[in-house]
Amino acid sequence: MIHARTIDSLALDSYQRAARVILANHLITRSYPDRIALPLLRRWATELREDLAELFGYRLEVTETTARLFPVLDRLESGRPARTPGDRVFDRRRYAYLSLALAALGRAGDQITLSELADQVASYATRVDGLELSTDRAADRDAFVDAVAWLAARGALTLADGDAGGWAADPEAGEALYDIDRAVVFAIFRPPRVLQHLRSVRGLFEDESDSGTSASTPQARAADARRVRRALVERPVVYARELTESERVQLGTEKVVAEVEMLTGLRAERRAEGVALIDTSGRFSDVRFPSTGTLAQVALLLVGEIADLVLDIDNPVERRRRPAPATTLADALDEAIPESTVFTPLAISTDPIAAQDDSDIQDEPDRAGADADYPVVPMSWIRETVQALTDRYGSTFAAQWQADVPGLTREVLALLERLHLVEPLAAGDETHSAATDSEPALLILPALARYRGAVVTVRTRAKSELFASASALGDHAYPAQKGS
Repeated sequence: MIHARTIDSLALDSYQRAARVILANHLITRSYPDRIALPLLRRWATELREDLAELFGYRLEVTETTARLFPVLDRLESGRPARTPGDRVFDRRRYAYLSLALAALGRAGDQITLSELADQVASYATRVDGLELSTDRAADRDAFVDAVAWLAARGALTLADGDAGGWAADPEAGEALYDIDRAVVFAIFRPPRVLQHLRSVRGLFEDESDSGTSASTPQARAADARRVRRALVERPVVYARELTESERVQLGTEKVVAEVEMLTGLRAERRAEGVALIDTSGRFSDVRFPSTGTLAQVALLLVGEIADLVLDIDNPVERRRRPAPATTLADALDEAIPESTVFTPLAISTDPIAAQDDSDIQDEPDRAGADADYPVVPMSWIRETVQALTDRYGSTFAAQWQADVPGLTREVLALLERLHLVEPLAAGDETHSAATDSEPALLILPALARYRGAVVTVRTRAKSELFASASALGDHAYPAQKGS
């Protein structure tokens, strides 16, 4: 029995908040994600350590200064990238600088200047083909400062003096001094295996407790249940057709879903197509939807338009099956591993692990949804609809999007894809028909229907209000979900 069932009702909310915090962040420090998170985790460390291991196969380590969750990965997801302080997604260069900065900090003392760290990263970068850090180039300095800011936000570095922005603007005139928290540096990245012994990123996925079990044994059923629970807390929506047959059985079991609800305090919403955890706290999901801001508001408006199109019985849209991915993220990462970095005598075979890859799951017979197909909407219709929404409500949008409708369309679709509400289909995809194979299209996934029926209330200024505040100019339109 999990501890959450035995905790007093007056303390259960605190325990569930602690579970949500560690599942959402994986790394907790004295300052990240806030100053109350670590004391909360330390209060429930023993109970959480046992519950997370029992339900998910996760390992939790808690010290005086850090709490680190080591999850088991069943597949790689691209929906939670590192982001800059300005909320831009990290590119390859920033990820590379971040990795090299961690390597440099692991060998540093208690303090380091920004220029010293840059010099060390630049030295390491010369050993990587195609990578360079030149402090003479502003783009390189900006990317490096973004990587340092990511570390500082998590408490690995603390600014003691100076200003990183001044160094980025002019490294000859500006400087910054950082205190190094070595416990946080080591907690951020500690792989379960030596990277030089791996030929595939799948070597970092393995759940050893799941290996060597027959499909009909209690141990195999327990392993299936752990994978389903992991999917519930890691994915926005768990579609039944994405699971194996034995995992679908576990997803349909009331006990498995109820245990996740009890641990997290969230409510599971069941539909024929799958299950999603609904986060009303706003602290569990890295993306809150529906939400405020132009992108979220336009996304909700677009969802309403798509739902109206799909439900129009007088003009039925094309329907197609969801294709299996041609190349998984794991495959793409494996292709980028330099063979020269692998220590062949101790290289670990990944054949047993590869069988757990999501591409293999996708290629299995889809018994739960053998006849399932989904609506397909052409991208030309999407672009026209976002333009129409901009024409109608554009005065309420943030200024940057009013003049960049194509950019707005890309960002809105990226948000919907990240939430597993739509999936892009490339032009010429084998699932297309003659009607749509000449242009890209969107596959509309079932969870989108949850947000249908959006309505808009436009807030207008009172006649006595002579001036509108700058912060209010982009926040006048409030699409809302009916019946929510």
